[in-house]
Amino acid sequence: MANLEQLKQKYNPALEKMTQLGVKLTHLHVQDDKLFIGGAAGSDDIKNQVWTAIKGVDHAHADLIADITIDPSRLPKTPPSPAEQHYTVVSGDTLSAISKRFYGDAKQYQKIFNANRDILSDPDHIKPGQSLKIPA
Repeated sequence: MANLEQLKQKYNPALEKMTQLGVKLTHLHVQDDKLFIGGAAGSDDIKNQVWTAIKGVDHAHADLIADITIDPSRLPKTPPSPAEQHYTVVSGDTLSAISKRFYGDAKQYQKIFNANRDILSDPDHIKPGQSLKIPA
């Protein structure tokens, strides 16, 4: 008769993967000599990664019952956008046009120029291929 600790130890790599992927563990117990794992994954992809980890332990997984549901609220939150963006200059660009594109005001070109003084010496001389910092 299998006990909880033996089965947890056997399937520990899969349990660790679940933790790493942010899967919420809802059940973990032995039922009919099988480890029963219940959890909520943020997406089908995460659920598939859990199953890959389970099969990596025991391809037949005859001593395991896993009920992994999908719960999109389990997905990691998107980090806030950075305060500074980047833009690659293309032929025909001017700082005024780039300023209009990012700020809605061509007159704010000086803000972009000041943020890029390390690569620009004149606001009227930008070159295609240059990567400019666009401050918030």
